[in-house]
Amino acid sequence: MKLKWSETAIRDLLSIRRYIVDDNPAAANNWIARLRTRAGNTVHAPLAGRKVPELCRDDVREVIEGNYRIVYQVHNDHVTVLTVFEAHRLFPTKNAI
Repeated sequence: MKLKWSETAIRDLLSIRRYIVDDNPAAANNWIARLRTRAGNTVHAPLAGRKVPELCRDDVREVIEGNYRIVYQVHNDHVTVLTVFEAHRLFPTKNAI
C-alpha cells in the first residue's frame, strides 16, 4: 500500500510549519516530521484509525498526533492524506469529499 498526499494536506503542512517556524525553526521541522511519520504509519493498518465522526464514512479515517488530526481516505491500493488540522476543530465540511 502506498501513501499519497492531497494538495490540501500539503498546504496544511506548509501552513503548520510557517506558523511554528518564526518561534522555533527546529520545533517546526520536528512537528512536520512527526506528522509525516504518523501519516505514513497508516499504510500498515489503514482501518486502525477511527472513522471521522463528522462524516461517518468507513473509508475516511483519522489519527491524532499531538494536537493535530490527520484525516485520510482508504483506497484499495493506497491511502490519501486529505487534510491535517488542529484537533480541537471540526472537520472542514466545505472540503468534504
